[in-house]
Amino acid sequence: MRSLRSGSRPVPILLALTGVAVAAAMVLPVLHLVVRAAEADDPVALVVSARVAHFTWETLRLAGAVTVVAVVLGVSVAWLVERTDLPGRRVLGVASVLPLVVPSYIGALALVSAFGPAGLAVDLPWIIGFWGAFLALTLSTFPYVLLPARAALALADPALEEAARILGDSQRAAFRRVVLPQLQPAAAAGGLLVFLYVLSDFGAVAIMRYDTLTRGIFLEYRSTFDRARPAVLGVVLVGLTLLAIAAERKLRGRGGVQPAGAGRRVAPAVALGRWRWPAAGATVALIVAGVGVPVGVLVWWIVVGGSRSFRGALLAKAASTSLLLSIAAAVVAVALCLPVAVLAVRFRSRLSRAVETLSIAGYALPGLVIGLALVYVTARYVPIVYQTYYLVVVAYVIRFFPEALGAVRSSLAQVDPALEDAARSLGSNRLVATATVTIPLIRTGILAGAALVFLTAMKELPATLILRPAGADTLAVRVWTGASEGFYAQAAVPALLLVAASGLVLWPLRVTARVEGRPVPGAPVEGLAE
Repeated sequence: MRSLRSGSRPVPILLALTGVAVAAAMVLPVLHLVVRAAEADDPVALVVSARVAHFTWETLRLAGAVTVVAVVLGVSVAWLVERTDLPGRRVLGVASVLPLVVPSYIGALALVSAFGPAGLAVDLPWIIGFWGAFLALTLSTFPYVLLPARAALALADPALEEAARILGDSQRAAFRRVVLPQLQPAAAAGGLLVFLYVLSDFGAVAIMRYDTLTRGIFLEYRSTFDRARPAVLGVVLVGLTLLAIAAERKLRGRGGVQPAGAGRRVAPAVALGRWRWPAAGATVALIVAGVGVPVGVLVWWIVVGGSRSFRGALLAKAASTSLLLSIAAAVVAVALCLPVAVLAVRFRSRLSRAVETLSIAGYALPGLVIGLALVYVTARYVPIVYQTYYLVVVAYVIRFFPEALGAVRSSLAQVDPALEDAARSLGSNRLVATATVTIPLIRTGILAGAALVFLTAMKELPATLILRPAGADTLAVRVWTGASEGFYAQAAVPALLLVAASGLVLWPLRVTARVEGRPVPGAPVEGLAE
C-alpha cells in the first residue's frame, strides 16, 4: 500500500483519503451555512440588526448563567461524593448522574406541568421564559461537569493536599490552592459541554417560549421562504461556539496537569461534621429535582390520562423507529470514526490535525441547522434521499460523530503501537493487524462511543422534526407533538419510554468511565479543544 509521510511513520494513502472523505462529509453543513448566509441582501446589516442582537444576547445570557451554576453544582457534588464522609455517597454518586437520562425538553415539559400556569403543584407564572429554561437546562446538564470532576478528583494525588495542610494551610485554603487548580481542566471541559449544549438546545427554550438563536432560526424558517436569514443566525451561533471552544482552551491551559492515577492511594475522607446531613439532603434534593420531578409528573399524567395515554400501535412504531435510527447512527458513527482516530493517534501531522478538527465541525451546529442544510442539499442535488430515514441517520452521525470519536480516540491512545508492529512483523498486513489486535483492545471505547451516540440520538428533536419522512414519528417527536398541542397525557408515555431507554444506556457508559479512568462524556471536548 502506498504511503505518505507523517514524521517518521508513513501514512497509508487509503487511510488518509478515507479520513479526508469523512472530514469533508462532516463539514458540509458548515460550508452550506456560510454559502447561504452570504446570499442575504446585506448579511452584515442583518448580523448587527436589533433582532439578531436580541437573540444573541438572550442566548449568551442563558448559556452563561446555566454554565456557571452547572459548574458550581457539578464540582460541589463531585467533591462531596469523592472526598467526604457524605452519608450514602456511593448511592448518591450513582444517582447524581441520572439527570443525564432526562432530555431538556422533557424537563421543561415537567416544570411547566408542575409549576406553570394552572400547574399541578403551584402556579408560578415566572417559570415561563428565562427562569424556566434556566432551571430545565441546569438540571439536565450539571452531570456533564460532575463526571469529569469526579474523574479528576479520583486521579489527583492526595499527597499534594496533605503537604499543604502540613505547611499550615487550613482545609479550606488547601482546597482553594491545591484541589481547585487540579479540577480546573475538568471543570473547563465540562463547562464547555454545558455551554455548547445550551447554545444548541431547541426543545427546552421552545417549550418555555424563550428567545434564543435556535428558536429564532426555527421561527425564521417557519415564517419565510428566505433561507438566508436563518442561515445568518446559524453563522452567529457557530461564531459563539468557536469563541467558547477558544475560551475553554485557555482555561484548560492555565489549569494544573493531571497526573496518572496508577497505583495512587485513595484520599482520606474529609469529615463534614454537622454539615453531613444537610449536604446529603441538598444532594438528594438536586437529584429529585433533576429526575424525580420529571418522572413523577410523567407518571401523574399517565394515571390521569388513563387509556387515552396509551396508543399502542403508534407508540410501538415510534419506539421501534427511534431504536432503529439510533442504532444505525451509532454503528455508522463508530465505523467512520475508526480511520479518523487511527490517523489522529498513530500519524500525528498537520493533515491528521486538520482531518480531526474538520470531522467534529458538526458539534458546533445544533440539529436544527444541520437539518436545514441537509434539506437544501438533498432537495436540490440528491432528491432520492430527501425525507427518508437515511437522511435522518446522516444528520445524527454528523451531529454526534465527535462523541464516538472522543471515546474511540482515548482508548486507542492507550494501546501501545508496538503490539500492532509485532503482529505485522509476524506476517499480518496493516488491516489484519488492526482488526485482530487493535480493535479488541479498544472495544471498551468503541462500545462507549456507540452507547453515547445512541443515547443522544434517541433524544434528538429538531433535526428529526425537519428531516423525518411524512407521517414518521420517533419517541422524541411524539413527546413534542403532544406537548405542543397541550395533550400532556399523550406526551407522557413516550417521554417515560425515552427516559427509560436512556437510563439503560448509562450503565455501559458508567462502566467505561471506571475502566478508562475518566468519563466518556468529556471525551469529545478534548478533540474540540485540540
